[in-house]
Amino acid sequence: MKERIKSIDFIRTISILAVILIHTTTRTLESSDFNLSAFPVTLFLNQIARFAVPLFILISGFVLEISYDSSLGYFSFLKKRFGRIFIPYLFWSILYYFFIYNQNHDNFLRVILTGNASYQLYFIPTLCIFYLAFPFLHKAYKFISNKIVLLILLTSQLWFLNHDYFVKAYKFEDPLHIAILSYFFFIIGIVAARNKEKISLFMSKWKYLILPGGLISGIYVYLEGIGRYYLTDNYLSYYSQWRPSVLIYVVLVGIALYYLFGKPLIQFSILEKMSKFSFLVFLLHVIVLEGVWLLFGKNLFNQISESLTGKVIFDLLLFGVVAGVSFTASYLLHKIPKLNSLTG
Repeated sequence: MKERIKSIDFIRTISILAVILIHTTTRTLESSDFNLSAFPVTLFLNQIARFAVPLFILISGFVLEISYDSSLGYFSFLKKRFGRIFIPYLFWSILYYFFIYNQNHDNFLRVILTGNASYQLYFIPTLCIFYLAFPFLHKAYKFISNKIVLLILLTSQLWFLNHDYFVKAYKFEDPLHIAILSYFFFIIGIVAARNKEKISLFMSKWKYLILPGGLISGIYVYLEGIGRYYLTDNYLSYYSQWRPSVLIYVVLVGIALYYLFGKPLIQFSILEKMSKFSFLVFLLHVIVLEGVWLLFGKNLFNQISESLTGKVIFDLLLFGVVAGVSFTASYLLHKIPKLNSLTG
């Protein structure tokens, strides 16, 4: 029987909200012609949300390990997992490819394999790679959970991230490129699933170091992103969440959120309910963003005052509207019987 852990639902909701925040603030930065000095709060919000996708990968490994039925054969497992995500992924890819971003020059088959129909969809093919590997990782748990092996995996992941971010980006195509830069998140999620009590005890003992450590690491991610951009003049310097600093940030944020939302006083039922729609929100929120931007976002951006307060209000308003409409649309779509098998 699948074990339900409320804190994971809450983390999933926080993560999808962070994804939306990344994309709304990115739209602001793009519209400012990357004038980072004029939008410091926008960039700060963009950077502190960078835990989102890596944390999604981590909790994917966690949930798979918690819910895995070892009696299932390999292909039965794949059929079950792929059945839940592939049809919605295909449906939304068709919408993005033919109607939203119809200037895409790649053929549709390549787009499906790379997740290139829309910029958030790259996560799905990467997740499929981890699905393919999971049964083998599950069987090899004693090996991968060995402290020395985990240290080797962590060191190698940090090396890959450092080389890709600071030296030269790898030429591998997505989703292989992202899988190479994120395998440790998935593996540590698997290991965490079997050590829930130890994580809670560890956090209880070290919370006064972990919580400020997470805050400090988030500030460092922000400073690193802006500093690297001014050094290289490459906007990918702050767009990328695949950096050594972000790995540390994600682990600290993940542990902190798991601990905090494990407390009854911090368990907000609304976050648990929102979690049910997180996959659909992930798939459709970019369409909502494009619609909001065309309806009033662009005009409002052009009219905002030069004051810092006006820019902050714009960022929060754009984020709030996109998130609100996306969750509302997802809620309404889930009310239609059997539609969620198509839409997610």
